[in-house]
Amino acid sequence: MSVATRDMAVHSPRSGNQALLIAGPTASGKSALALALAEQVGGVVINTDSMQVYRDLRIITARPTADEEARVSHRLYGHVDAAVNFSAGSWVSDAAAALSEACAENRLPIFVGGSGLYFKALTRGLSAVPPIPADIRDGVRARLEQNGVEALHAELRKRDPESAERLKPRDRTRIARALEVVEATGRSLTDWHRDGLPPLLPPGEFTALFLAPEREALYARIDARFEAMLAASALQEVIALAARRLDPLLPAMKAHGVPALIRHLNGELTLQQAAEIGRADTRHYAKRQFTWFRHQLPEFEWVAPEAAREWLSAVIPRASA
Repeated sequence: MSVATRDMAVHSPRSGNQALLIAGPTASGKSALALALAEQVGGVVINTDSMQVYRDLRIITARPTADEEARVSHRLYGHVDAAVNFSAGSWVSDAAAALSEACAENRLPIFVGGSGLYFKALTRGLSAVPPIPADIRDGVRARLEQNGVEALHAELRKRDPESAERLKPRDRTRIARALEVVEATGRSLTDWHRDGLPPLLPPGEFTALFLAPEREALYARIDARFEAMLAASALQEVIALAARRLDPLLPAMKAHGVPALIRHLNGELTLQQAAEIGRADTRHYAKRQFTWFRHQLPEFEWVAPEAAREWLSAVIPRASA
C-alpha cells in the first residue's frame, strides 16, 4: 500500500458515521442481513470476503445477484480477474477508497463477509509487505512445480529459518509466499509483520457482530446451498474457469468446490463425488471460521441470526427507524 493510500486510510473523514461489520460463517445469512439493513438506512455494502472479489465466480462463491446489487450500492464484488493473486493488502487499499466514499456521502459503511484476515486487517492493521515482482513470483512457482514443495521448504529453511519452522512442510501456498517475500525483499515475513500499517477502523469507530447460527442447521444450509449452486450453473462457471488454465495456486482456483469440480471435469470424480467434497470442504471451512473469530477477533459480538435485527436496532439508531 502506498503512503498516500495509508494516509487516506488513517485520516478518512468519518462524517459522524460508525461503520458496521457483519461477519459470520458461510451460509449464515450475512449478505441478506446487510442488504436489508442497507435498504433501510441508506448504507453501502462493502465486500469483506476474499473469494467474492473474483468476477469469474459469482455463483459458486454465493455473491449477491445482479438484482440484489442493483437494490443498494455494493462495493468490491467481482472487481478482480481470477488470474490476479489478490492479497489482503490489495483489498485494504480498495476498502480504504470505498470507506472514504461512503463517509463523504454520509452513508453507513456495512462491511460484510467471512474472511477473518480481511476483518483483522480492517480493525487491527496489516503487515507492510511490498508488492512482489511478477518475475520473482513466477520463478518461485516454477521451482515449486518442478522440484516439489519439500525442496522449496528446504530452501526456505536456509534463507528464512523462522518462517520455515513455523510452516507445515507441505503447505505449498504459504511456503511459496514466504520464499518469494525473502527473495524479493531480502527480509523475512516475520520482519515485515513487525512493521505494520495502521487499521482503517480503529477501536471506537465500528460496531461488529458475528452471526452464530446453530451448527447442525448451518451445515444443512451449506449442503442445500451447494446443490442450489449446481442447479444454478455453478459447473458451467467452473468449466469456463478451467478453460483458462490458470495457475492452480491462485486463490480463485481454490474457492470451495472449484478443485473438486475441476477433478470431475478431468474424469477423476463423478459429479456426485465432487459435490460431496465441495460440501464437506465448505462445512470444514465454516467450522474454522467459528474458531478463528473466537480467538482472533473477540471484540465481535456473537449474535444468533434470528436475533440480529433486534440487536442492530439497539446499537444503530437508524436501524430501528
